[in-house]
Amino acid sequence: MSAPKAHNPGFLALVNDAKSRIREVDIEQYKQMVSSGEPHLLVDVREDGEWTAGHAAGAMHLGKGIIERDIESRVPDKDTTLVLYCGGGFRSALAGDAIRKMGYSSVISLDGGWRAFESSGLPVE
Repeated sequence: MSAPKAHNPGFLALVNDAKSRIREVDIEQYKQMVSSGEPHLLVDVREDGEWTAGHAAGAMHLGKGIIERDIESRVPDKDTTLVLYCGGGFRSALAGDAIRKMGYSSVISLDGGWRAFESSGLPVE
């Protein structure tokens, strides 16, 4: 498991702004969603190389660079609950804010991202 990256202040300000408009859950809250059968689609917004190295079982891959372009064709129902994850929860917040602006009504960012998911005991591929 890789260590969290040190981020620049401008990036953190952008992420914090996005986080003010979206819902976040931590890995324990996500595990509760899964165990309760709460319907949702798990979306990995990491880069292709990150996805190839390992990802959550059953996740859809829509990298942050293309999610706005492709989300409407891949997930046409804008009421679908989407749980987005990246490496640590920053890019997923930015992507979540963007698709929220596109009309998706139930967008959640997984705080802790892949690092939290990978160590949670949930299935990975």
